[in-house]
Amino acid sequence: MWGLVPLFWPLLKPAGAVEILAHRMVWSLVLVAAVLLVVRRWAWAGELLRQPKRLGLIAIAAAVITVNWGVYIWAVNDGQVVEASLGYFINPLVTIAMGVLLLKERLRPVQWAAVGIGAAAVLVLTIGYGRPPWISLILAFSFATYGLVKKKVNLSGLESLAAETAIQFLPALAYLLWLSGQGGMTFGTEGAGHAALLASTGVVTALPLICFGAAAIRVPLSTLGLLQYLAPVFQFLCGIFYFHEAMPPERWAGFALVWLALTLLTWDALRTARWTARALRGAAAAVAAEEGVVGVEDVAVAEAKQEA
Repeated sequence: MWGLVPLFWPLLKPAGAVEILAHRMVWSLVLVAAVLLVVRRWAWAGELLRQPKRLGLIAIAAAVITVNWGVYIWAVNDGQVVEASLGYFINPLVTIAMGVLLLKERLRPVQWAAVGIGAAAVLVLTIGYGRPPWISLILAFSFATYGLVKKKVNLSGLESLAAETAIQFLPALAYLLWLSGQGGMTFGTEGAGHAALLASTGVVTALPLICFGAAAIRVPLSTLGLLQYLAPVFQFLCGIFYFHEAMPPERWAGFALVWLALTLLTWDALRTARWTARALRGAAAAVAAEEGVVGVEDVAVAEAKQEA
């Protein structure tokens, strides 16, 4: 769904990017609130209101994702789907770089190599475009910042989206009312089908996120990480084969460098995961031997103790 969303935004023309963005905020809150009402998950809201620091972080997340959504919608409807997809390809590299700069994390050599190759790719693409790929950079940095803030807030996807869209709701609604007063709003003036499409922006926003949240607790993290590369792959293919965007050789070179960096990151992550799993099994076996356990169930208990 995330990978094919570039096919959706052009259907909303003649609405402009800002009107589409405002509808996305308003209708997302309506849908998420309905879902929360059905599942009766409201206790978190009271707790959140009593924590000003977390509320401030939610406000930052709402502002950052507003920028991300707005730039992405504008880019797609302006015929910049390929450059938009690049933003989500380089997002993991930006996230790693922010971890080093802001959280003082230490990188493994392969991760340093991947970040360096990613920086080289941006340079090559800057030469190819004749300008920095600012759409990609804004999307990558805004989404990486969004992820960093969400990590600090520690809310589930559905609840976080509800809190963020609640903050976005009043400014978005005010803009739509102002636009209507100016006679520039397309909702209600371009027919029932157009109005229904604008209202469905809430479904397009919330449904993939709900599915992602459901998958996150059922799928191994390494698999989940690999699957997230599918979204920019589909977006890139949409840009090339459906929207027929140009890809001169220098852009292919820049994208190839990005894909090389992501391949290195993926290989390093899988290797590290296997090494960690072996280390845990070895430590669990040592605990089992020390405690004299021999059964499979006993070894499982020992592993659980070691992980704890």
